[in-house]
Amino acid sequence: MTGPKLNERSFVAGERTGIRASVRGSRMSASKARVVLDLIRGRDVVSADQVLQFTEREAARVVRKVLASAVANAVNNDSLEAETLYVKACYADEGPTLRRFKPRARGRATRINKRTCHITIVLDVIEADLLTVVQARRERAVSGRRAGRTGGVADRRARVTKSREARSSKADESTAVDAPVAENETTDTPDAEETN
Repeated sequence: MTGPKLNERSFVAGERTGIRASVRGSRMSASKARVVLDLIRGRDVVSADQVLQFTEREAARVVRKVLASAVANAVNNDSLEAETLYVKACYADEGPTLRRFKPRARGRATRINKRTCHITIVLDVIEADLLTVVQARRERAVSGRRAGRTGGVADRRARVTKSREARSSKADESTAVDAPVAENETTDTPDAEETN
C-alpha cells in the first residue's frame, strides 16, 4: 500500500495536510528505512507503535522516535487525541552521502559510501466511521486478552485443586488398605518372638 508523498506545498483548501515530524541526516540508507516505513503506512498510531516496538531493525528505533515526535506535535500544537490519529504518509528521502576511502592492494583505494536519509511521517485524524471500528477492535483485543488471562488462571486453579483432591483421596485409600496389613505385621512379630 503506497501512500501519497505530501510535501510542504501540498495544500487542501488552503491548509496544510496533516501533522508532520521529520529527522534529517539519519545515518542509514533510505532503502533500509523504507522497509520499516512500509510496515506502518496507513495504520493507526497505537498499532504502528506496537509494530515498531517489536521490529528487529535499527531503522525501527529511529522511525519510532519520529512517530512519537509527530504524535507529540499533534497533541501539543493542535490539541488532538493520540488515539484518533493514523499514519497518512511516511517516506524516506536520500540525504547527503559521506564518502570515505579504504586502501586496497597495489596502492589503490576504493570508495565507501556512508548513506544518510531524511525520514518524514505525516499524521492525520481518522474519519468518524472508521474511528468507531478501530476503537471497537482495540476494546475487543484488550478484553479478549484480559479474559484469556483470567480464564486461564481460573482454569489452572480448578485443575490444580481437582488434582490435589484426587491425590489426597488416593493417599487416604492407600493408607486404609495398608493399615490392616500393618496391624497384622505388628501382631505377628510378638508371636514370632514368643515362639523363639
